[in-house]
Amino acid sequence: MGTTGQHHGAADVGTAAPLLSSAAMDPTLEPPRRNMFAFVCATLASMTTILMGYNLALMSGAELFMREDLGLTDEQVEILSGSMNLFMLGSILAAGWAADAIGRRGTIVLANAFLMAGALAMSLGGTYTTLLAARFVTSVGVGFAVVVAPVYAAEIAPASSRGLLSSLVDFFITAGILLSYVSNYALAGLPLGLGWRAMFALGVPPPLLLAAGVLAMPESPRWLAMRGRDGEARAVLERTSDTPAEAHHRLDEIRRAAAEEVGGAGVWRELFVSPSPAVRRIVTNVLVLYSFQQASGIDAIVLYSPLVFKRAGISSNTTVLGATVAVGVVKTLSIFVATFLSDRLGRRPLLLASAAGIAASLAALGITLLAGEATVAGEAACVVWVVAFVTAFSIGLGPLAPTYAAEILPLWLRAQGMSLGIAANRLTCGILSMTFISLANSITMAGCFFLYGSTAVAAWVFVYVRLPETKGRNLEDIGVLFAK
Repeated sequence: MGTTGQHHGAADVGTAAPLLSSAAMDPTLEPPRRNMFAFVCATLASMTTILMGYNLALMSGAELFMREDLGLTDEQVEILSGSMNLFMLGSILAAGWAADAIGRRGTIVLANAFLMAGALAMSLGGTYTTLLAARFVTSVGVGFAVVVAPVYAAEIAPASSRGLLSSLVDFFITAGILLSYVSNYALAGLPLGLGWRAMFALGVPPPLLLAAGVLAMPESPRWLAMRGRDGEARAVLERTSDTPAEAHHRLDEIRRAAAEEVGGAGVWRELFVSPSPAVRRIVTNVLVLYSFQQASGIDAIVLYSPLVFKRAGISSNTTVLGATVAVGVVKTLSIFVATFLSDRLGRRPLLLASAAGIAASLAALGITLLAGEATVAGEAACVVWVVAFVTAFSIGLGPLAPTYAAEILPLWLRAQGMSLGIAANRLTCGILSMTFISLANSITMAGCFFLYGSTAVAAWVFVYVRLPETKGRNLEDIGVLFAK
């Protein structure tokens, strides 16, 4: 929806709003309770992204069999593995408009329709061209899902659990990656032409079930208020807030933010043509943070860990796929660190620890790969450092980049701002994933990881210098942090 707004200075991002939650402002209010309905809604929305992780990572093992069955070259494997990240740019940029036009919930249902169609087409593809077309269809659904799911989760969640609920998106992406690794391993013994097709076919039923679940959820209260449907927004807030007083306070904040949108420039003009200094700082931080998330090389590991393990000396496909399953398990479990600690320790400490851990583990992985002759100890060390890398990524930079971006973007710019951030993320990811094999052949695989590790150092500096803490603040209050 082309919302418009006339904003001035710090008022763009809610400086007039009080910085404390309603409970903190009035100590006589009843103690807050954790809201399970908000948890269920955020979980259902976020589960759509499980298909993103599944479809992106499935190529890591499936390509071992697709090469032989279809005669794919290294270049074709790179393109099939990484092209989704570029294909989805269009739907990512359109997702903000769709989320405003048909609602957060309707856009998530649309995403599931494309995900189901893409998985079916991929399982039936018989040539490189048809597979590439199927990846395009899947990418449309992924683009919608990855933008709107964190927006919905952030907008439905009370401040007390917003970090936990927003980080569910990355948890389910990671769970999808793990399921793809398990699928690779479990179906590897099927006949050559059947195994990889069955891997993709398993992605057909879940979107239908998820779409049905999403239709049972309420719409985002912020979207309802933006459309002037205050009664419906109030009803949703009463069901998704920790206390009745908080529901009333949240609705007042949303109304105040929405009132600032009357009579001015459109959203895209607000972002690019005449942004306030605060909006410019916020958008810059979102773009850079999302770019650093992928520049760390996470998708190179997700997509090509079998090749990394083979380069370290592990020759058996079964052992290689088993090692990727172990990586997926650890990566999934590590998400819980951010899920349960981001609302206690804060976003900044976890982001800083994550960037430092990524830099250290990638440096160690690069040194291990430089060792030369393969040994059992070297093979084990390679697996250990890959596990350390995905652990460091998953405790901070992975789940908290979308959480932080959704929090700091003001209401009227949130959907489009998230689209821009995720577009930068996917563009960076596409470049890395479509060049990893070629780059490794040029500067060695160890050189790739040294390069990715250096970007993690830069990410640490960026977080330390540019990103203030947002823990516990209401969404309409956070913008004051960027007003100076």
